[in-house]
Amino acid sequence: MTTFKGGEVTLLGNKLKVGDKAPDFSVLDNGLEEKTLADYKGKVKLIAAVPSVDTSVCSQESRRFNVDGGSLENTVVLTISNDLPFAQKRWCAAEGLPNAVTLSDHKELSFGLAYGVVIEELRLLSRAVFVINANDEIVYVEYLDEVTNHPNYEAAIEAAKNA
Repeated sequence: MTTFKGGEVTLLGNKLKVGDKAPDFSVLDNGLEEKTLADYKGKVKLIAAVPSVDTSVCSQESRRFNVDGGSLENTVVLTISNDLPFAQKRWCAAEGLPNAVTLSDHKELSFGLAYGVVIEELRLLSRAVFVINANDEIVYVEYLDEVTNHPNYEAAIEAAKNA
């Protein structure tokens, strides 16, 4: 069961597990260009799905993963939400993280449905963390039971280091 501020919500899509092949997705970057899993081929991908970078927990999470995971060798940190690309770009500038990769799933919910994180009642993404190795295999997954809680930062960063 997943809750948002204590109320039960319905997640749409397929729940993934360690060992699964990472599903492809189509999202928009801050320049409104389409990005897919293939754009990060050969890299370790630490993906943070968040409801909105404009909330305190999401902002803190996005900052922490970018600061702690951004220096890992052959690793890209992707923050994916349903925020519009313009809002994500504004967040990057306000946080002083011009190199942070924020991607918007607002158009098709492609990522959210493929990774099982679309909150049906709110059309937001539920908080989850995925680490995908350079061969596009999922090596770490955390779906949070309560969307407003923080993820296990240390475990995700360690999984990315070891991927």
